[in-house]
Amino acid sequence: MTNTAESETSVLDARAMDLLFREARTANAFTDDPVTDDDIQALYELIKWGPTAFNQQPLRGVVVRSEEARARLVPLMWESNQGKVAGAPAVLILAANNDFHEHLPEQFPVFPEAKDVFFSEREARQASAIVNTSLQIGYLILGIRALGFAAGPMNGFDSEAVSKEFFSGQDVQALVVVNIGKPGPNAWFPRLPRLTFEQVFEVV
Repeated sequence: MTNTAESETSVLDARAMDLLFREARTANAFTDDPVTDDDIQALYELIKWGPTAFNQQPLRGVVVRSEEARARLVPLMWESNQGKVAGAPAVLILAANNDFHEHLPEQFPVFPEAKDVFFSEREARQASAIVNTSLQIGYLILGIRALGFAAGPMNGFDSEAVSKEFFSGQDVQALVVVNIGKPGPNAWFPRLPRLTFEQVFEVV
């Protein structure tokens, strides 16, 4: 049930909020319904508008389609996640590009010097790439839900090995693997508790 503050300020209806947040769950099993390349492109065209610092957009991804590619990925997942990856209609490997700064003069034309002023050192680029890629991954999970699919995000895998296997020769760090599809039977684990507002926020 929506509270008074929500009903007075919301521009989305309760159904949309349920779809994106309140009733959305991490899916652990999927049907055989396909997730097409057009679906994946539509997903990116939606979530690319989410904000990042300096409009840096460090997210990089691999869509795992072929059986050969899936066979390369599955052994690099934790054992508890291998079956999920093997059976999902579509799998995305999402990574942070530590060389995002090379595109900043075009992506942030209001201050093209940001490339050298703020991101000349790799350590600074890596820290920023991880934070902003994580933001983009959050947008992507919401985008998956908005398009009528379920998401199964996981970071239970060998990040170094996945980065080497799928982003060879690039300064890229794999952060999350996301399964996408229509939820199948027994897709959901029991809902886990969330912290209260008072546990998370301090009003000063």
